[in-house]
Formats: sequence, structure tokens, C-alpha cells
Amino acid sequence: MRRKHRRLHTEPELDITAFMNLMIVLVPVLLLNMVFAHTSVLELNFPQSEGSAAEQAESLQLQVIILDDALVVSDNKAGVIKRIADNKQGHDFAMLGQVMKEVKARVPDKRDIVIMARKQTSYQSLVSAMDTVRSYETVVAGSVVDAELFPEISIADAPQNVGES
Repeated sequence: MRRKHRRLHTEPELDITAFMNLMIVLVPVLLLNMVFAHTSVLELNFPQSEGSAAEQAESLQLQVIILDDALVVSDNKAGVIKRIADNKQGHDFAMLGQVMKEVKARVPDKRDIVIMARKQTSYQSLVSAMDTVRSYETVVAGSVVDAELFPEISIADAPQNVGES
């Protein structure tokens, strides 16, 4: 008779040392980077077409139109307030900030503005315009703070006939 030899089968041990070392290094690195990754969200509105025409005619509506070669600041009553030509670096957002400060001095209670951009306007130009019309840095009591200009920003398409002249 033949004997059956049973081989002892042992389960190999699972070695997770390398994985644990990876986790020990990876978790603190990810936690440290969370502090530096900061995403800011800006509330935007679309221009409202609802309401009576008499209300819209009475209220002042400020607009900043981003064109290929200029920034145009206007309102619905007086028309074009200022046309800001591009400088060598592109759109002159510093001058836009100065114009916005002047407009805010004339209408201090106004909080909303409409930014109109064309489809080919770059994202960076749109964000820079929004940051410029929203607030500006000033020194109050020895510290730099953001002073409010027009924080309620609406976005719309720019009309095609502006700036062709």
C-alpha cells in the first residue's frame, strides 16, 4: 500500500510593512498641504430681466465691458463713463480700479455691477476684472484691508457693437 503524504500547507503571512511606511509618510504630507490649498468661491448673479421697465429705468446700472483692446466703464443713464485703452501688458486693471473708486465716490450706496465679456475673453481677464471691481486694498489704522467697491457682481455677454468705432 501506498502512503499518502500530506504536505503541510501554511498560509503565507501578509507583509504590509511597505504599505504602512507609505501611509506614515503620505498622511502627514497630505494634511500639511490641505492648509495651503485654498479655493475661494465668489457669488455671481445673472442680470435680471424681470421687473417693470419703470423700475429698471430709474435704477442706475453700472457696466464694465471687456473688449479685445479696451475696458469700457458705462452706465445705463449717462452712457460711457470711461474707455480704458490697453497698456503694453494687456488690459489696464490698475486704471479700472481708479475709475471704480471714482464711481463709488459718486454713488456710495451702489453695490451691484455687471461685467460683460465676449466669448473669446480669457478667463484670467474676467477674474481680474471681477477682483478689481469687487474691492481694493487700502491702509486703515496701520494695517492693509480690503475696502468694498461693488461686491455684487453679475456676468453677461458683451454686445457686439461696442468698441467697433
